[in-house]
Amino acid sequence: MRVVVSADHAGLSIKNVVRDWLVGHGHQVQDLGTHTTEPVDYPDCAAVVARAIVDGSCERGILVCGSGVGASVAANKHRGIRAGLCHDAYSAHQGVEHDDMNVLVLGGRVIGEALARDLVLTFINARFGDEERHRRRLAKVRALEEAKCP
Repeated sequence: MRVVVSADHAGLSIKNVVRDWLVGHGHQVQDLGTHTTEPVDYPDCAAVVARAIVDGSCERGILVCGSGVGASVAANKHRGIRAGLCHDAYSAHQGVEHDDMNVLVLGGRVIGEALARDLVLTFINARFGDEERHRRRLAKVRALEEAKCP
C-alpha cells in the first residue's frame, strides 16, 4: 500500500517507528517530515498528508502529534479526508470498515512504540465494509463537506 506519514516535533519518534515498520513490511512510504526535533506546526503536517491522499499519490495517511488531537482537527478540515484519532485497535479498524477513514492519527506522547505498530497494522489491513448503511452515512459526511455547514 502507498502510505504517507508526517509528524510534528512531538510525534517525530513515533512517526519514525511507524515509517520503519511500514517499509519493513513492504509498503511504499512517503515520509513528509518532520525530520528533526525543531518545532513545526501540526496543521502544516496535516496539510501535506491531505494533499498526498487527495491527489492520489497515496492511499492512506498517518499523522502524529503530541496528543493527536490537533493533527486530527486540522486533517479533517480538508475535503476528502476522514481522519481518526485512535489509541485502540477497535477504533483503528472500525474507523476504516464503517467510516472509510483514510488517515490514522496517533498521539506521540500518549502511546508507545508497540501500540503504534499494532494500530498501524490494524489500520492498514482494514477495508471499508461497503454496506448500504455505511455508504449512506458516508454520503451524508460528503454532503457536510460540500455544504460547509456551520
